[in-house]
Amino acid sequence: MHLTRFEINPARRDARTMLASPQKMHAAVMAAFPPTTAAPERGRVLWRVDRHQHRVVLFVVSPHRPDLTHLVEQVGWPTTHTWDTRDYQPLLDRITAGQQWAFRLRANPVSSRRKTPDSTRSQRFGHVTVAQQTDWLLTRAERHGFTVVPGENKEPDVAVRGREHVTFKRQGADVTLSTAVFEGHLEVVDAEALRTALVTGIGPAKGYGCGLLTLAPIRRI
Repeated sequence: MHLTRFEINPARRDARTMLASPQKMHAAVMAAFPPTTAAPERGRVLWRVDRHQHRVVLFVVSPHRPDLTHLVEQVGWPTTHTWDTRDYQPLLDRITAGQQWAFRLRANPVSSRRKTPDSTRSQRFGHVTVAQQTDWLLTRAERHGFTVVPGENKEPDVAVRGREHVTFKRQGADVTLSTAVFEGHLEVVDAEALRTALVTGIGPAKGYGCGLLTLAPIRRI
């Protein structure tokens, strides 16, 4: 597995167009891999766009090493910046039960229920409140190998940021996603389950920039 970091130039017109459409960004990310690439035994392509004030960074986790030359030319800095790809396996191998990490996750929190009482099919509905979105993460954490640790007030140490309601076109039809960025601290309870979550994602809409969980060491003051 590989972890790639690529900085987008938001001042470029093509960048603004791509950032406005998860469908276009998905196509651009998948274009980094040859169509003849062998299917991986484990993991999938996951991506996430992080915004930090004036900086916009694309993260990609993938079974194969990507070639982002086209993105550099279209939405990057062709003469000064390229991208950074690192082997993800050393971090995956370091994960053990009991560890604590800072985490970041952009997700599409949803619930499935029948649209009408007499309907035989269920439909996904996006959670839109902070409480609903937080509960969505907390109720799924353990199955993915972690718990969210208590904070100073004994409440789960997780914040919901970057909440968005995104609508874009896919094959002529409108697609709407309610997304949220979760940031906080977790404790590993099942190392293998967490490794699986890191390489396969959490929740739906993985092709549209959701589901990528990343870890970082906790900064001690």
